[in-house]
Amino acid sequence: MQELKITNYYIGAGCITQTVWNYLSNMPLEHGIKDVDFVYFDESDLSEEKEDRLKVQLESFFPDYPYKIDVTNEARVYLWYKSQFGYEIEPYHSVEDAIDTWPTTATSFGIRITSNKWNVYAPFGLDDVFNKVVRPNKRQITKEIYDMKVNRWKALWNDLSIEQW
Repeated sequence: MQELKITNYYIGAGCITQTVWNYLSNMPLEHGIKDVDFVYFDESDLSEEKEDRLKVQLESFFPDYPYKIDVTNEARVYLWYKSQFGYEIEPYHSVEDAIDTWPTTATSFGIRITSNKWNVYAPFGLDDVFNKVVRPNKRQITKEIYDMKVNRWKALWNDLSIEQW
């Protein structure tokens, strides 16, 4: 996003996957979406304040946007991960490295526009997204985290094919 002076970013995870599931299930496109994940990587500024400033800027671009915008500098996730999830992780080396660890294969992808072209980063491909298959990405998460996501999603999209842990 040129206005934010950030080139290494993605919009990703649930908001994109769930929009696709909604379309495929003939549901309103906004059904079940809680937030939009904006992730970026900046090792030069690991402050929470920078994330907050970016969030305010993004919200100013879209003042009537109906969803919470969740801004995360993936370079600083290791600093707070243990307090939120109960165990430490190694620092990520890139925003793509972080996406590689997201909880499911269907949500481990991001999109962005650079030079007026759509770029997609999808380490597990997009088949699970378009086939409504949920399978765990066990690289980092626990069974409890996976089960919590799956239980929420089953209640919202009863036609998902869910693989057990």
